[in-house]
Amino acid sequence: MTLLTHEIKSWIGREVVYEAPDEVGRASIRYFALAIGDDNPLYFDDDYARENGYDGVIAPPTLVCETNQFIGAGPGLSEDGYLGHTWDLPITGCRLIRGGNEYEFFRPLRPNDRVTVRWSLTDITERTASSGVAMLVVLSEATYADADGEPIAINRETIIYQAVK
Repeated sequence: MTLLTHEIKSWIGREVVYEAPDEVGRASIRYFALAIGDDNPLYFDDDYARENGYDGVIAPPTLVCETNQFIGAGPGLSEDGYLGHTWDLPITGCRLIRGGNEYEFFRPLRPNDRVTVRWSLTDITERTASSGVAMLVVLSEATYADADGEPIAINRETIIYQAVK
């Protein structure tokens, strides 16, 4: 069975841009740090952050990559409850597997940052799983920038669509 059709190939190069409606904010930084169990004082204490070379508190690195803060959707607007970015490729009969993420950070996210993220679907290839079933490997890149267009981070994501036997 071939999964990589002409229609699927046509998705390569698509882009979508999300602009945050608000600044990140100190509360979001604090809540995210608490949620991931990271009590680093850089995320909570302005004086400590200044003593370590920052203007004030900064965010844990991966907070910028939580695209749900930029989507603008509310609970119940996604069929599966996920509020982050998805490509919604027209693929059926497959299970979705997260293949991993590679992050590149240029500077810390700060409370007053208003972030724009540009997602690009960079490649789709077909492979055969060790079980012998077909699978698509979908590569995306999300570039996060501040209101002045200065880069904050890049998230390179791999999603696998594996055919169900």
